[in-house]
Amino acid sequence: MRLFVGLGNPGAKYAQNRHNIGFMAVEEIARRHGFAPWRRRFQGETSEGTLERERVVLLKPATYMNESGRAVQEAANFFKIAAGDVTVFQDELELPAAKVRVKVGGGIAGHNGLRSISSHIGNDYRRVRLGIGHPGIKEMVHHHVLSDFAKADRPWVEALCEAIADNAGLLAAGQDSSFANKVHLALLAKGFLDKSGEGEK
Repeated sequence: MRLFVGLGNPGAKYAQNRHNIGFMAVEEIARRHGFAPWRRRFQGETSEGTLERERVVLLKPATYMNESGRAVQEAANFFKIAAGDVTVFQDELELPAAKVRVKVGGGIAGHNGLRSISSHIGNDYRRVRLGIGHPGIKEMVHHHVLSDFAKADRPWVEALCEAIADNAGLLAAGQDSSFANKVHLALLAKGFLDKSGEGEK
């Protein structure tokens, strides 16, 4: 059994923020694979379904980003899911737009959602890092992540979420490198990455 956590802030005000790309990714997984309707529990919303014969619970914490770990711990404890079977979808400033990396453990790079999760369940969970690009100036970071994606960004955001959903079964099966490769190739084919793997400038 797997727990897939999308990170974001609850409410319509934040729905299209760059910080909410984790929510967008798990919502697309639920849509694409016919998961059960979302319901409120574990200080968030969950939807359940199956990927590659693996039972998967999707979770969107409703605690705001800084307290995401509370919802993750509650859901993980209820289903008896170890940290190694938790996958977190997060926005990543240090990756170019549309670039994806998957890693287990490691640092939190100042991400408050990861900081909260690590403090509640330890550090051994999988992170799916979704590149949103860096504004280039440290002082602009807060505004950048809490601003909506620009209209010009929508095509690559939708393509990225679709590619994640299409290949989510590979994550459920523990085939991280195959997942990352297939998502990369999908974005490359649509012209949202160049041959070097860099995202749109």
